[in-house]
Amino acid sequence: MSRRRAATALVVLAGLLGAVGSGAAHADAGGGAAAAVRPAAADAPGARAVEIVAGMTVEQQYMTGAGRGGFILMGANVPETESGVQAVTAAIRAGQDPPPLIAIDQEGGDVSRLGWDDLPASSTLKNASAADVAQAFAARGSLVARAGANVNFGIVADTTADTSSFIFGRSLGADPAGAADRVAAAVAAEEPFVASTLKHFPGHGAAPGDSHELIPSTAKPLADWESTDALPFIAGIDAGASLLMFGHLSYTAVDAAPASLSPRWHEIARDDLGFDGVIVTDDLGMLQSTGLAEYADPVANAVAAVAAGNDLVLTIAHSSPDTAAQLASGIADAVDSGAIPADRLQDAAERVMALRLELAASSAVWSPAD
Repeated sequence: MSRRRAATALVVLAGLLGAVGSGAAHADAGGGAAAAVRPAAADAPGARAVEIVAGMTVEQQYMTGAGRGGFILMGANVPETESGVQAVTAAIRAGQDPPPLIAIDQEGGDVSRLGWDDLPASSTLKNASAADVAQAFAARGSLVARAGANVNFGIVADTTADTSSFIFGRSLGADPAGAADRVAAAVAAEEPFVASTLKHFPGHGAAPGDSHELIPSTAKPLADWESTDALPFIAGIDAGASLLMFGHLSYTAVDAAPASLSPRWHEIARDDLGFDGVIVTDDLGMLQSTGLAEYADPVANAVAAVAAGNDLVLTIAHSSPDTAAQLASGIADAVDSGAIPADRLQDAAERVMALRLELAASSAVWSPAD
């Protein structure tokens, strides 16, 4: 079960930066890894979130969660120095109570936004011990938190032995059982510093192809998935991951739709695996990049994503300064028409708000160590 009880629906735009802001973790600007952590108990963030969201309009619920509840740091939005990133994240948090989520894709290795992260990554950790993985991700979590982000889209739970797969170099192991141990270690080590994210549920390993260009698919039965690709996700959930990112891939024996738009896969995550944290989509712009007509409309994609069960809607590719407002209007219209049940958006808003409140209440005390 997730240690942090989660939050809202959220549109995260690269052009606006973005993700989880922790108002209280501080450390010396120098040095490397993390040391002692003393998280403070949050004051019933879930109950407070319900109370706050109850007084919101549909548009406010969307903007709290699905809309502007968070931002993501990517590309030109990530300065070349730590002090530069700290200035950006401080500007995002300024005047916002509770602070928004400020996220980053800091896996290390092939996917690294912080250029000074020279810690071990999956290329070496995929064959390492759980203890070595924990050490690396505790240090990585401290780097992310010190930069001012408090959500890391950084733990790849996909597994594959196919060296030609786009996910192979980013995976924490080719064997699901071994990868499960490493994923659990990574989550447990990173969570004291940032909200950890498992990706890309239900797992790219069984579905060949790159989801940045197409919808990878597999006919693998659910029972086979449960004994293989599911294992790292189960381990990460049990270790307390705060977020679960859904991928744009299809297990046709379960649902022909991409998992990110599939109510059935959201039921599996919530009811079968017991995940009670925040669910976020992979970048919805990737769906448009496939060139498939059914995913050409970004508003329709966002509506389908929220209706399926996503609490946060991530939009980067093909987005513009107008995208957030367009999605907000489209989701509000969908609630009015009944395409999105009102309680679905409310649930998403409560989950995201609760996570924001918990992160804002945190007073973790830590400092660099060797």
